[in-house]
Amino acid sequence: MNTEYDVIVLGTGLKECMLAGLLAKFPKKTEGETQKEGAKILQLDRNGYYGSDSASLNLTNLWKHFRPGQEVPKQYGENRDWNVDLIPKYIMANGSLVKLLLKTNVSQYLEWKAVDGTFVYQFHKGGVFSKAKGEIHKVPATASEALSSDLMGLLEKNRFRKFLSFIQDYEADKPKTQNGLAPNCLFKEVVKKYGLESNTVDFVGHAVALYTNDDFLEKQALTTIEKMQLYFNSFGRYGNSPFIYPVWGLSGLAEGFSRLCALYGGTYMLNRDVEEILYDENGNFKGIKSQGEEAYGKILITEPSYVQKFGKVKSIGKVFRRICLLDHPIPKTNNVDSCQIILPQKQINRKNDIFIAELNSSHCVCKKGIYLAIISTNVETSDPASEIKIAMDIIGPTLETFDKVSDIYVPVDSTFKGNIYITSSFDPQSHFENDTDNVIEIYEKITGAK
Repeated sequence: MNTEYDVIVLGTGLKECMLAGLLAKFPKKTEGETQKEGAKILQLDRNGYYGSDSASLNLTNLWKHFRPGQEVPKQYGENRDWNVDLIPKYIMANGSLVKLLLKTNVSQYLEWKAVDGTFVYQFHKGGVFSKAKGEIHKVPATASEALSSDLMGLLEKNRFRKFLSFIQDYEADKPKTQNGLAPNCLFKEVVKKYGLESNTVDFVGHAVALYTNDDFLEKQALTTIEKMQLYFNSFGRYGNSPFIYPVWGLSGLAEGFSRLCALYGGTYMLNRDVEEILYDENGNFKGIKSQGEEAYGKILITEPSYVQKFGKVKSIGKVFRRICLLDHPIPKTNNVDSCQIILPQKQINRKNDIFIAELNSSHCVCKKGIYLAIISTNVETSDPASEIKIAMDIIGPTLETFDKVSDIYVPVDSTFKGNIYITSSFDPQSHFENDTDNVIEIYEKITGAK
């Protein structure tokens, strides 16, 4: 431990492992000079396993985490069959994380499987001959799928087909593709131009552009158009879905970047917590003290939990996640092995969307015959479990449920003074795009390079 490093990293969550791997492999800048070698890294974790909050737990660790002291029912089989994500997310097939995985060659350590489908919840008002009810529908990805979708009526399908063609052809630097809608116009103007109904706007914004509220209507159209293009361009890259998922769970991502860091000389220590952060006379980071030993470094990268006691992070909200074990696929999803279901906030009279991720044994995350359904949302009341009742109705009866409420922590000082760089907590969204942006932002601030 009593050694000097370029970078000390606390936690082996995905963000921290990504930063460690990137800094170890790629040149860093010091005082304006580019160095040929990567950074010398020390990475610690208080847990005995990789992944921190983004870990995938075996059966024993799942029970230990949520039900300490209780025995695992024998009906669930062996540890080797289980890799349950604490934070469920999918990877956009043409998104930033995949580009990083390819650039760093970490993708070679992983095996992938496409997610079988994306569904969206829509509430249908009752009429003279029908009752009001909510249903889930597959999100259409092509014009032909739109025409056969139950999400829209016949006239709306035709409007959506024209809108979809406009989105796919749109180029910011080619006015002839813009149909009179300049990139700086508001997205609500695009909606008005194509006469889209409120429900259509809802699934476009929340299930395709993947926003979690309706603020996108008041933003520049180009931003939302590019998000939709990313969604559609991700189709067909690794299967008939815009999302992919690593076999054996998301902790494989963190482990892949850990291997990258180790390949370039990184040092890892598990079961090591940090008692103290050391500073020099100018108040800049100097090192850490762990189990009576000290290690010194120029830069500290840490997940929020390691510096919470030092007052360096603040909570901006809470996330409620429920892991459910099922003996059946989620109803009305065509019995697919995997899917995500998005419940837009307006459709369920909430301020925030609810997300459901489903996986099964084909992803090597649970015993054969069992399905995992993991529900996530921002907490809005003092009784978060009651907030997801509609999601529980959708997934059907459960064998087991495991609940966790987590704070969303962000750095108190977003300028990262004193050479201490703190990652933000994972949000409840169903993908890693925002999380990857957080990693890229910190990497660029540390290195001064893109």
